[in-house]
Amino acid sequence: MEELRRLLPVIEGRHRALAFGVETLDSHLPGGGLACGALHEFVPHSEHAIAAALGFMMAILARLLSSTRPIVVVMPAAGLRPYGRLAARLFGHGLAALGLDPARLILVETKERKDTLWAIAEALRSGAPAAVAGVVDRLDLKLSQKLQLTASDCGLPLLLLRPAASLDASAAATRWRIGAAPGAHDRFGLFMRPRWHLHLERCRNGRPGQWVVEYDHVAHCFSLAAALADPAPSRDGGEESAAKTRCA
Repeated sequence: MEELRRLLPVIEGRHRALAFGVETLDSHLPGGGLACGALHEFVPHSEHAIAAALGFMMAILARLLSSTRPIVVVMPAAGLRPYGRLAARLFGHGLAALGLDPARLILVETKERKDTLWAIAEALRSGAPAAVAGVVDRLDLKLSQKLQLTASDCGLPLLLLRPAASLDASAAATRWRIGAAPGAHDRFGLFMRPRWHLHLERCRNGRPGQWVVEYDHVAHCFSLAAALADPAPSRDGGEESAAKTRCA
């Protein structure tokens, strides 16, 4: 019995979910959020939305700061196409504005796709980080299955940024299409909060949907900015407004 009690926290950790704190959105996801032991794909809506997709991923990772463990991000080295300049965009003030302490981030730069995939797998197997994020230019079904199994075995969330031009069949638990939306401004015209167009294209055991969300850089939480046309009603009847959206 003592051995079972020792193992239970690990087992339960593999089934927990990372909620967005937006009930309308979370109700489309099994378990009420992103499964922490699974692969999740993020695809820019266009080439101009690459930075927006990266920012959205970083905002999600910022919600894991309750853990004392670091977050590992694996990216191609500068100059490599198509995402070779993304690492330069991870500057301290920008990360801090999203609630992600740069001191908690371990950035790994790789020269080839095989190095990227190896570093991601090793980071997951180490069990050291709270989450692993990566940028890959191509991922086939077999490789995605390996990454999904590794993430599941380790009970850690794996977030991958992928270009739209090379999307193949995938074993990912979710696939998100990310676009930039005009940011929220205060009455003086100053920038307050970033916004994203979210399209949940695929969700295993869940439902697709579309939303516009914004991120509060002070409270470090998501909220519903405006709803796009979504024929699939949410579990609460689809009547939730931005005023009712809670920050968690």
